[in-house]
Amino acid sequence: MAQRVLGDRDRLTLTIKNVYAMALYKDASATLGDLREAVETLDDTERIARRVLGGAHPLVMGIEPSLREARAALIARETLSTRQPK
Repeated sequence: MAQRVLGDRDRLTLTIKNVYAMALYKDASATLGDLREAVETLDDTERIARRVLGGAHPLVMGIEPSLREARAALIARETLSTRQPK
């Protein structure tokens, strides 16, 4: 809704997307698909926020560690799923 009303470059839209992605990757029951979605969302959000707000903006600086954590969670889950017998 925020993206449609405010646009994908609005600070509030970017903040909501960041929080949504964090909720996905921090959920203990997150699926591999959830983790992939979180990484994709944070990648996109970080890129847009950096372009619109600048690299020193607090929102951008907050997205960066979230993106690292989401990527680490995704890699850990992918590694775990390749080691489990099918």
